[in-house]
Amino acid sequence: MEIKNCPGLLIKDHTGYSPMFLRKMFDGRKVSHILPLNAPEVDEEDQKKFMQNRKKISISGMQEKYSFLLDKNILRLTEEKERGTYILKPKPHSLQKVLMAPANEHLTMQIANQVYNIPTAVNGLVFFSNGEPAYITKRFDFDPSGKKLGKEDFATLAGKTEENAGKSFKYEYSYEGIAELIKIYVGAWRIELEKFYNLVVFNFLFSNGDAHLKNFSLLETANGDYLLSPAYDLMNTRIHMSSEEGYFALTDELFKEWHWSDCRIKNESHHPCKSDFIEFGIKIGISEKRVNKLLAPFLKNQPLVNDLVSKSFLDLDTQQQYVKHYSERLVMLNLE
Repeated sequence: MEIKNCPGLLIKDHTGYSPMFLRKMFDGRKVSHILPLNAPEVDEEDQKKFMQNRKKISISGMQEKYSFLLDKNILRLTEEKERGTYILKPKPHSLQKVLMAPANEHLTMQIANQVYNIPTAVNGLVFFSNGEPAYITKRFDFDPSGKKLGKEDFATLAGKTEENAGKSFKYEYSYEGIAELIKIYVGAWRIELEKFYNLVVFNFLFSNGDAHLKNFSLLETANGDYLLSPAYDLMNTRIHMSSEEGYFALTDELFKEWHWSDCRIKNESHHPCKSDFIEFGIKIGISEKRVNKLLAPFLKNQPLVNDLVSKSFLDLDTQQQYVKHYSERLVMLNLE
C-alpha cells in the first residue's frame, strides 16, 4: 500500500509515521509502520505465534487482540512473562467490510481527539508484511515506571456478568445509570460527567453502536483515586452491519426510565433530537448552561471531520459512506 499520510495522526505528505506521532506513541523512537509479520491467517508460522500470544493476553472483548512491545525500535509479539505496552487488533471476522475495520476505528478515534478534544488512547495503524492494515493502541493502564494501574469497566462496577445477567449483560443498562456509577466511584465526578456526556453525544453522532458497559472504564491515578479512562473502541459500526442498528448500544438508551422528547415522538423515524441530549445532560447533573456549551461543537458541521476522512485509510466508497452517516446524524441531532 502506498502511504501518503501519517498512519498515526493522518498528517498529509508523510510516507510513514510523522515525528509528532512517534513522540506520542513511541517516545520519539524511529519505528516502522510495517510489521515484520504477515497477518495471522496468511502465514502458518506467524499464525502459531499469534495464537500463542492470544492465550496470554487478558484484555476483554470479542475481537482478537494481541500483545506487542517495542524491542530495539521494532514492534513484536510479547513472549512468555513479558509485559506488552501495545495492543494490536487485526481485521475482525463475520462483519461486512472487515478490511476497513482497522482504518474505521483509527479514523473515529482521531476525530474524537482532534476535532472534539475527547481524551483517547494513543492509536495508529500498522501494516503486516503482506500489506494488510491493523489497528494499534498504546496501553494506558501502566504508569511511566511500569506499575499496573487499577482499571475497572462499568460492567464490573454495575455488578453485571454473563453468569448473573445473561449473554447481553454489557448492553442491558442506560447511560444515565453509568452516570450514577460515576457519581458513586469518582470524587471529582462533576468534571468526569462532562467528559462522559461528550462521549455519549459523540457515539451517537458517529454511529458507534458498540458503546456498551465494558467500553467505558475508570482508571486509577497516581494519587490512588479514579477518573474516567481515555476513550477506546470508538468506531462507526453501521459500516460493518448488514441491517440498521438502533441509535444507542445500551437497551435502555439514555434514561433509566422511559423518556422521549416531543421531537422524538413526532419525527417519522423516532430518532433522538437535540432536546433529548439536553434533557439527558440535565438529568445526570450538568447545568443547562453547561449542557448547551458542551453540545455546541457537536451541532456544527465540522470541516475537519471531512478533512480527516479524506486523509484516512478507508477506501473511497467507505469514506463516502462514513461522511453520509455523519451528515445524517448531524441533521438528527439538530432537530428540535
